[in-house]
Amino acid sequence: MANLWKKQRLRDTGLCRLGILFAVTLSIVLMLVSVPRTALSGSSIDDDLDGLDKDLEAKLNASLLSVARGNRMSLRLHRRNHFSPRNMDLFPDLAKDRVVIVLYVHNRAQYFRVTVESLSKVKGISETLLIVSHDGYFDEMNKIVESIKFCQVKQIFSPYSPHIYRTSFPGVTPNDCRNKGDETKGHCEGNPDQYGNHRSPKIVSLKHHWWWMMNTVWDGLEETKGHEGHVLFIEEDHFLFPNAYRNIQTLTRLKPAKCPDCFAANLAPSDVKSRGEGLESLVAERMGNVGYSFNRSVWENIHQKAREFCFFDDYNWDITMWATVFPSFGSPVYTLRGPRTSAVHFGKCGLHQGRGDEGDCIDNGVVNIEVKETDKVVNIKEGWGVRVYKHQAGYKAGFEGWGGWGDDRDRHLCLDFATMYRYSSSSASP
Repeated sequence: MANLWKKQRLRDTGLCRLGILFAVTLSIVLMLVSVPRTALSGSSIDDDLDGLDKDLEAKLNASLLSVARGNRMSLRLHRRNHFSPRNMDLFPDLAKDRVVIVLYVHNRAQYFRVTVESLSKVKGISETLLIVSHDGYFDEMNKIVESIKFCQVKQIFSPYSPHIYRTSFPGVTPNDCRNKGDETKGHCEGNPDQYGNHRSPKIVSLKHHWWWMMNTVWDGLEETKGHEGHVLFIEEDHFLFPNAYRNIQTLTRLKPAKCPDCFAANLAPSDVKSRGEGLESLVAERMGNVGYSFNRSVWENIHQKAREFCFFDDYNWDITMWATVFPSFGSPVYTLRGPRTSAVHFGKCGLHQGRGDEGDCIDNGVVNIEVKETDKVVNIKEGWGVRVYKHQAGYKAGFEGWGGWGDDRDRHLCLDFATMYRYSSSSASP
């Protein structure tokens, strides 16, 4: 009798526990169902295609270049590029004379945080749109953008980043030539550069991302394809002083009268180690790669040189511009800047080689940049003259490039970026 009672008690206890487990499970399911879908997918990209209308999915897939069709991650990123900017409820009205800011990044989160923190203190930043262009998808970088609350911010992700292709071009393919001379042995794909080296996806992505971003910002985005004013370009390791935005507005306004032959306006000297001369004069010099800005007419000049850009054997976009694109304009390409920098390059290592076993290579994990009182206010005067620097040192026409960009596949993809928003098949690559 006692044994029978014990068995009954064990059975009742088991049923009770099962009931509790069922109740808890049901509660969790109901809770998840009641949470808005955007909250569930806030920082995850895996849900972006769930529930997507098949016709819309097919349309999105068809609007990708052929190299990306069928790649689910490319399709997810491509769809995200159509999302509206964040914080439109906080900053519903943008200034008519705004200078759009484009920040292009890869995966150096430590650097990116420093840059975003500096942007949060820039005066006037709330009046404009910040576009963050990602080379691939990295969750930590995405979370940093989600934390931005000081302006409208739109994210764009390159659907053609080599970092999202594991076994196919533009990533590494099983049939890629890898070593010098492999192409002569047959049975592998790829052209060597002028030095005999074959492509490295993480290297060529530098130039691919910049060119894709330029074409997308100027010609592809609803928010900017009608923008005639200047666009300011910065990177994930550029520190902006509080006066940066007001200074670039001042420079772009003064440029037509002070330097009508200037193509651009810069926040920093072309010598990245210089903080400026500190003189009471504007400066016209060769265009630098830190905090540079130009308008649509200059973009059209650049775009017309797509073939020169795409076929120059150098994986660096800036050296390509200095050595082949700018010289083809037929006149010196000057930029206008102030006598004191408003942006500083603080990176200590290459863009895509900055992650080692210990993470990003910031000195001691800290960036110490002195911001003086003059860096907090507009420090450019309208009455100043312009000092012109001619015959500066640097890359020029005749330099043949550092290589890394010899593969025909990269060159043709580059050309495709130049035509993807212009709906002209006559100039597209074969």
